[in-house]
Amino acid sequence: MTENTTEEVVSQEENTAVEPGQETDPVATLTADLQRLQAEYANYRKRVERDRAVAHESAIGAVLTELLALLDDVDRAEQHGELTGGFKAVADQLNSITSRIGLEKYGTEGEAFDPQIHEALMHDESAEVAVATASKILQPGYKYKERILRPARVAVTDPTTGA
Repeated sequence: MTENTTEEVVSQEENTAVEPGQETDPVATLTADLQRLQAEYANYRKRVERDRAVAHESAIGAVLTELLALLDDVDRAEQHGELTGGFKAVADQLNSITSRIGLEKYGTEGEAFDPQIHEALMHDESAEVAVATASKILQPGYKYKERILRPARVAVTDPTTGA
């Protein structure tokens, strides 16, 4: 806004807020304007800080997502007993760093199937379960600060239905 339009807006506000026969207090008007500007600035700062935090978490999540394939390879090597010596130390350090950053591995066999955090790749029926159950974890899931980076890929066992 230019100075002329700002002065016009202020004079219009003064004219509309004042009842006929009363004088306006310029100090009160300027104080109200100052308070409004301070509130707008405080809201702007809060919004920028919130956006900055979201961008920071998104960037970390993107880097961790790129590391998931590497973590899967390390897990497979460990399951087959091929993780020894210096490679084991590197793998342990990698797992330690990702845990410290906040990456969480989830998905255990026998837990109830939840389509929000699990991806069903196989399906079976059994009388041994009462609810849909993740009977086998094919690939673990990972989350970072309550945000799912990758759902756990599971085999689901449903209870048998009486037909």
